[in-house]
Amino acid sequence: MSDNNHLCLLGLIFLSSLLTGVSGVDDAHVFISSGEDVRLPCNNALQDCTSTDWLYNNRHSNSTVELIGLGIKKRDTERHERLSLGSNCSLNIRNISTEDSGLYRCQQYVKYRQQGPDAGVYLHVLHVSSSHTEISSGLSVTLFCQLYSYPRVSCDDWIRSERIDLFWVNQTGVKSDSRYQISSSSGHCIISLNKTLLNEDDNREWRCEVTQRDHVKTSVTYTVKSSAEADSTTAVNKHVIKVILIIVEFAVFAAPTVILLQIICARKAERKDSQQPAEIDINTIIE
Repeated sequence: MSDNNHLCLLGLIFLSSLLTGVSGVDDAHVFISSGEDVRLPCNNALQDCTSTDWLYNNRHSNSTVELIGLGIKKRDTERHERLSLGSNCSLNIRNISTEDSGLYRCQQYVKYRQQGPDAGVYLHVLHVSSSHTEISSGLSVTLFCQLYSYPRVSCDDWIRSERIDLFWVNQTGVKSDSRYQISSSSGHCIISLNKTLLNEDDNREWRCEVTQRDHVKTSVTYTVKSSAEADSTTAVNKHVIKVILIIVEFAVFAAPTVILLQIICARKAERKDSQQPAEIDINTIIE
């Protein structure tokens, strides 16, 4: 009986290691919106970051890319200019894109031997896009809000297990009314907002939020800009430029004309001054 209990205990330990990760270090989950800067923690850092390696696995392949080697950035990576090491050997990435989502692993090496387990960080990137670039009243528009993640499991399973939720709210924080239709994808972490625009929708803000266990992790705001307003602004700008060009052309033409008139007037004045003394002398002689 004791042997059976012992086997059960070993099974529970093994199952627990699978659920928490064989590394023995809890993986971190970081949520960020595209275009922002992010800091990825290194939960196994030593005092000296010259022992730190950062590795990356993207969501498209199983290949591993070394970003940081013993505290030094690798120059042959696409994101080289956007990377830096922060405090506690954290990895800082500027101007996040959807391609940056994936699994990051922090490792420590001393004398070519790894010290301790990997510290994993899953980076999830929230991104919003529109079905139309030019927006006007009466147009049916779809806004796509997608959460890019490392595909360890399907999105549906991950959302259920981690209590992840994606939803759209308006600028007052209220979810969509009857005029707006929200649909979700079963195979991807994506939620769509479908709407037919009215005049009052101009400059209206919509926000896509992602929550985990009812806590907001990150959000992206999309502002509806009517193309009519943009066209009006462009027309005004063109009119102003046209007026400026006319003024410049007039100034270029008028300047030589004014100078020429000044020269003519000056010469006439000189002739008049030169003739005046001669007439006085003749009258004096006659007298």
